[in-house]
Amino acid sequence: MSKKQLNFEKSLKRLEEIVSEIENADPDLDKALALFTEGAELVKSCLAKLNETKKKVEIITSSGKTEPFKE
Repeated sequence: MSKKQLNFEKSLKRLEEIVSEIENADPDLDKALALFTEGAELVKSCLAKLNETKKKVEIITSSGKTEPFKE
């Protein structure tokens, strides 16, 4: 993965690739650690994007122009 931030969808796709590689390719310890580290960074990035999006939705729905999502 490049240091340039991936968008959310590309990050999720890369996470799926990492999981598949760890589960199916049986990488050596160093490679597994590198993949795990990359995956952890992607998870952090995805969670930050989800939280940012949630805040934006809350701002939009609090204006009274739309109905909030029902869980």
